[in-house]
Amino acid sequence: MAPLEGIRVVDFGRFLPGPYATWLLADLGAEVIRIENAREQAKFDAMFRLSELSDEERARYDAAQVFLRGKKNVRLDLADPEHREAAYKLIDTADVLCEDFRPGVIADIGFGAEAMMARNPKLVYCSVSACGQTGPYAQRPGHEPIALAISGLLDRLGTTEKPMFAGVPFVDLLTGSNAAIAIMAALTARGTTGRGQVVDAAMTDSAMTLLGMVMSRSADIRPVPPRGFHGMHGGIWKTRDGRFIASSDMEPRYWKAFCEALGKPEYIDKQHDKSLWEQMRAEFDAVFATRDASEWLDILGAAGTQHALVYQLDEALADPHNRARGMVAEMAGPNGSTIRHIGSPLHLSDTPVVDPQPAHGAGADTREVLASIGMEHLLEGAEA
Repeated sequence: MAPLEGIRVVDFGRFLPGPYATWLLADLGAEVIRIENAREQAKFDAMFRLSELSDEERARYDAAQVFLRGKKNVRLDLADPEHREAAYKLIDTADVLCEDFRPGVIADIGFGAEAMMARNPKLVYCSVSACGQTGPYAQRPGHEPIALAISGLLDRLGTTEKPMFAGVPFVDLLTGSNAAIAIMAALTARGTTGRGQVVDAAMTDSAMTLLGMVMSRSADIRPVPPRGFHGMHGGIWKTRDGRFIASSDMEPRYWKAFCEALGKPEYIDKQHDKSLWEQMRAEFDAVFATRDASEWLDILGAAGTQHALVYQLDEALADPHNRARGMVAEMAGPNGSTIRHIGSPLHLSDTPVVDPQPAHGAGADTREVLASIGMEHLLEGAEA
C-alpha cells in the first residue's frame, strides 16, 4: 500500500512547479487526474514545436515526461459547458485541486477556490504562482527568473561580473516540493477539522528560504561576501585532463587531510583567514592542474577527504550508487523503445512509492475517467 492511496488529485498544472508537486503525490500513490485543456495544449505544442514530431516521436516524447508519470490524463475543452460539468464532477470527488494560473485567472473560467470549496468543503485547493495570491506583486506574471530576481537570490548566483542562472530550475522544483508538503499538511489537518483549506505556494517565497543561511550568519547583511566570492570550505578544481573535482572539506579534520593531500600543510590553520583565501585558491588551482582527475581521486580517496568527480549527465545516470538508490528507472516504452526516467527521491520502508511507468499522453485516459463519472458520452466524435 502506498502512503497516499485513496487520495484523488485534480491537476490543472501547466508549468513545472505545479506538476512537480502532483508528481510527488502520484509517486506516493495518489490518483492524480491531469486536466489537459485542449486550447492550452495547443499553446504548449506550439511553444515547444511538438506538432512537428511524427506520431512515433510524439508517443516516445510523451512517455518520457518524468513529471507526468503516474498521472491519468484527460483532455477537456473547458470552454464547452458539458466538458466544464465533467471537470466539476471530478472536483466534487477530489481531495486536492492543484492549479498554477496567474491569480484570478482560474476563477474567471469558473474554477476558483471559493467556488470549488463551496461545492466540496473538504477540498484542499493549492494555487502555485510566481509571487503568490496576495501582496503588491500578486498579479505580476513570470517564471523562475523573475522569482530569483525579486527574492534577491539571483544576486547570490554567478560570478563577480554578473548574476547567472543556475542551469537547472531549482526554485521551480523547491516550490513544487513546498506545495506538496503543504498539501499533505492540509490533508492531515482535515482529519481533525473536517474541512479543506487553501494552499498558497509562491515561487518568490520558496526562493527566499534559500537565503536563510546567509542571513543567519550575517546579522548585518551589508558585509555579506560579494557574489562569486566563496570561503575555503569547498571548491571546484580543474585537473590536468580538463575534468573537475568538487570538495567540501569544511570540518577541521577533513580540511587538514585536504591540505596534506595537496602538499600544502602550511594552510591547515589558515582556513578562516580571509586575507589568504585568494592566495590559497590560486595555489590549490595550480596543484590540481598537475595531475589527471583519476590520480586525484586516488590521492584524495586515500587521504579520506570529502570529494567527488563532477559527473557529466551520462556518467550520473550510469553511476552504480545512483542506480542502486533507484534514481534511474528504465522501462519499456512505445514502439519497442526503452524509456528512462529519474526515480523517486522519496524512500519509505513500509509504504514505498509506486513503481514508475511511462507517462500517458494527452487525453490517454479520457474514456476511463469520464466513464467513472457517467459522462463518457462526451467522447462521441472526439478523440479518447
